Amino acid sequence: MLQPRRRVTGISAVLLPFMETGAVDWAGFEAHVARTSGAGLTPAVNMDTGYVNLIDHAVQNEVLRRTRAVVAGGSFVAGAFVADRIGDAFSFDGYAERIEAIQSQGGTPAIFQSYGLTRQPGPEIVRSYQRIATVSDRFIGFELTTDLAPFGAIYDLQTYAGMMSIPQCVGAKHSSFHREPEWERLKLRDAQRPDFAVYTGNDFAIDMIMYGSDYLLGLSSFAPDLFAIRDTYWESGDPRFYELNDQLQYLGYFAFRTPSSAYKHSCAQFLKLRGWIGCDRTHPGATVRPDSDLEVLRELGQRMRVID
Repeated sequence: MLQPRRRVTGISAVLLPFMETGAVDWAGFEAHVARTSGAGLTPAVNMDTGYVNLIDHAVQNEVLRRTRAVVAGGSFVAGAFVADRIGDAFSFDGYAERIEAIQSQGGTPAIFQSYGLTRQPGPEIVRSYQRIATVSDRFIGFELTTDLAPFGAIYDLQTYAGMMSIPQCVGAKHSSFHREPEWERLKLRDAQRPDFAVYTGNDFAIDMIMYGSDYLLGLSSFAPDLFAIRDTYWESGDPRFYELNDQLQYLGYFAFRTPSSAYKHSCAQFLKLRGWIGCDRTHPGATVRPDSDLEVLRELGQRMRVID
């Protein structure tokens, strides 16, 4: 059921940009954290958009340190990622170390999935989150389609309900790329824990905010300013919401087409076209898009009046 005029909580995954040399563009990163926070969205760093599975702990920790400095007491979310392999056991110590690193800088952990977490039976998955709750007063869960990460999983509703029952788990990002399971989670949330946040990660259906979802998106990194305006339109009942949402959604369809993981390069291309970063390189281990995408992205930006 539609929920008109509701206030939307937006969390935006921040792209980690790179320079021609292959080094991290720290100035570009800090500027993007600042503009995301300045738009009224909560920055999310060390997420998939920030190549968390491709950067080492030293870079992750530098991301955390710089984010804390930029937000200057404001809130931010950061991915707690544990690298493992198929067959590995759940690494509580690995998660605890990353959670401590995040919390020590004032961030809220978003618990990235791993093989050791998701390849367990449902009750064991819930017990793993319960163990995580012993080292975190507040964290965000995460369901991730294997289209984006091979270690991801979409939980059955019983497992999801178990995760949702943990008081320290204040919300969960749902990235199945399908509406029906997200509607099921919203219904479950409304019946069992109304204060729990369902953060849509569906970059193909960003209008899920109309049904009661909040969001934690990679797409919003392309245009945190426009997402903030769109959210305000929805809260105020402004009909301009629909056209702006359609334009942003078309950008999402294009950027997240197969292979979806290459959206990060699309984001870098778009931010460079906007004049927000100087280089559209990605992490050297990331999937890339063709240069022919640039004219499409340029036209989309022109339609939204953010690219000349």
